[in-house]
Amino acid sequence: MPFDPSKHHRRSIRLKECDYSWSGWYYVTVCAHKRECVFGKIKGDKVVLAMPGEIVVKHWDDLPNHYPIELDMYVVMPNHLHGIIIIKDQSVGAIHESPLQEETIIQRRKTLLPKIIGRFKMQTAKAINLVRKTQGVPVWQRNYYEHVVRNDADLHRIRKYIQDNPLRWAVDEENPGNIKR
Repeated sequence: MPFDPSKHHRRSIRLKECDYSWSGWYYVTVCAHKRECVFGKIKGDKVVLAMPGEIVVKHWDDLPNHYPIELDMYVVMPNHLHGIIIIKDQSVGAIHESPLQEETIIQRRKTLLPKIIGRFKMQTAKAINLVRKTQGVPVWQRNYYEHVVRNDADLHRIRKYIQDNPLRWAVDEENPGNIKR
């Protein structure tokens, strides 16, 4: 189906006043394509990762080797990942930009978090598809959820949600076998 802007419009979840390259804490959720449970399963209250889930962990843990970030708590669920990314202060050093209009430069600098998630999704999809011999098959949904962590109470709530996610799998919105459905 060709793109029709009158039918196919996506609302941005990004805060207009937020630069997603600022130092700070960001909570993200990335879902598997069609919410298929390809990363593992839940046994009791524990996540048991399959090979694709192990690949997700490997590439998530590798992100700080490519970006000025730290990783906080995360969990790989059967069909999604919840994680907290901490973008470090980047005030040291110069930012080298080609001579573009100022508005273009500002927009470009707002892309660190999307670049991080884009790299993560690309690298994991390539590795998973290589092992499964399914070149080009989508692994991830097109977008992802992001939330700017605003204060300690927000951080505590998010960490608790991540920690307890395997316990709530039976009623999780992302679980295709959700008992509430």
